[in-house]
Amino acid sequence: MQADVWSPTPVLLTVDLVILTLREGRLCVLLVERGEDPFQGMPALPGGFLNHAGEEILDAAHRELSEETALDAGSVHLEQLATYGGAGRDPRGRIVSVAHLAIAPRLPEPVAGTDARDAAWVPAEVVLSGEVELAFDHRQIVTDGIESARSKLEFSSLATAFCGEIFTIVELQQVYEAVWGAELDTRNFYRKVQAVKGFIVPAGSGRRNTGGRPARLYRAGPKMALSPPLIRPALSTAEEESRE
Repeated sequence: MQADVWSPTPVLLTVDLVILTLREGRLCVLLVERGEDPFQGMPALPGGFLNHAGEEILDAAHRELSEETALDAGSVHLEQLATYGGAGRDPRGRIVSVAHLAIAPRLPEPVAGTDARDAAWVPAEVVLSGEVELAFDHRQIVTDGIESARSKLEFSSLATAFCGEIFTIVELQQVYEAVWGAELDTRNFYRKVQAVKGFIVPAGSGRRNTGGRPARLYRAGPKMALSPPLIRPALSTAEEESRE
């Protein structure tokens, strides 16, 4: 009796990008309108298949970032987020996505890529609440990307990636408030930030007028890990229920 011959399941690989920025004080994620099936006309994350078998995954993420936003990857915080490979995530077959998280300050109005009809910045809370239905499993990917950013703000200097090269502590606080979705006490935040040596450093003698007295300017410091960390405030029961 002839033994069954094992045949590997063909698997295709894509990259998807959770691109976050702040617009008018709100955390926003870039979504595109799919121009072809499956899920034609539905919003989705920007991304696509590897161009060829020899293309590295990170190179593919950089390429998609450039094609979807016209941004140089050197000006954007880009890191691998997670791999998504559920058997039923794509009706075209077994397609595995390596998702990446990209963060940059004050990103411009997006331009749709070659396989998208439109592109737009959408407030994160609109996606997280399910008000907007996304193609594939992209809502889960967005949720994971935002939670990753929220967590990293506690223990790393990631918040400065949302700021320009020069910023005030008030502008840095606005990043934390927008990403965490919580108001922070200004004096307490100032004290905690100043307690983390190397997190931010003075930017010369420059000052910026903010409506009151001039505010001191800072730039990102050399420290990547925050010690002590900036722990995000716990949500009240009412706030937790409003997000479900």
